[in-house]
Amino acid sequence: MTKSNRLRTPRVLIAGGAGFIGSHLCDRYVAAGWEVICVDNFHTGTKDNVRHLVGHPRFELVRHDIVEPYMAEVDLILNFACPASPVHYQHNPIKTMKTSVLGTMNLLGLAHRVGARLLQASTSEVYGDPLQHPQTEAYWGNVNPIGIRSCYDEGKRAAETLCFDYHRQHGVDIRVIRIFNTYGPRMAADDGRVVSNFIVQALRGEDLTIYGDGNQTRSFCYADNLVEGIIQFAATTGETGPINLGNDGEFTVRELAEEVLKQVGGKSKIAYMPLPSDDPKCRRPDLSKTKSVLKGWEPTVPLAQGIARTIAYFRESLAETANKPTF
Repeated sequence: MTKSNRLRTPRVLIAGGAGFIGSHLCDRYVAAGWEVICVDNFHTGTKDNVRHLVGHPRFELVRHDIVEPYMAEVDLILNFACPASPVHYQHNPIKTMKTSVLGTMNLLGLAHRVGARLLQASTSEVYGDPLQHPQTEAYWGNVNPIGIRSCYDEGKRAAETLCFDYHRQHGVDIRVIRIFNTYGPRMAADDGRVVSNFIVQALRGEDLTIYGDGNQTRSFCYADNLVEGIIQFAATTGETGPINLGNDGEFTVRELAEEVLKQVGGKSKIAYMPLPSDDPKCRRPDLSKTKSVLKGWEPTVPLAQGIARTIAYFRESLAETANKPTF
């Protein structure tokens, strides 16, 4: 926090604050006594995720696209403003790249002008289809620069570059996190991520679609654990990152599907489809650096327990959607 701001309530700008992870961060910072400016263009985020905060004296909801500059006096900026699932970021790849590059540049410019710290939400996708397993932060990745996923992968890589260039050239106080597969309440039912896909398909009695043979692996982190790591890292001093954030437990996609089927029940079964282009075959974070920086932080929610909570959320969410009146 800058010297001139120490006498007032700290203020955080959360870009993409109406999204899956962003909305949980809004909750946590409001509860911690911060003033929260939630900025979102509602491309993939939704007002439903933050509706319970509207009207709170320390919460402000702003419709804005960070591709355009935004001005506010803040102490901390959390940049979560980018579509993060293949269905969404491939829908408009040029817009995805603009959000990662121009949007991040605008927020870094704001951080420079007002002396704020900026935390950049990067992604494990910067490692591409990795040739190193598990992935350490020192690994430069194996990324296709011209594929259908490149708008997101390369956009996030460029955003990291911008963060470190602003840090070196202008002294901007940055934190960079690389987020691995995360799941939990407030995921969108149509976002195309494997956890939400499987749960929604099972609850609707549809077959669970596995792309490829199901032996590709992922590491699934429950949202509460991820958010705790983000908040801790945003408050650290003397460490820019990047650090991996996620769960280092590794499961095949088939094992995830079987867990969902076991918990939901019904007559759904697994259906296999061709593997999409550039889909990584393995993904698991090396958390050694993370645990040395975030003392005491652990991804504590086991997959079965987290899946149960997420099923409960989607069961209620789908029921509410079905009962909404149509006009």
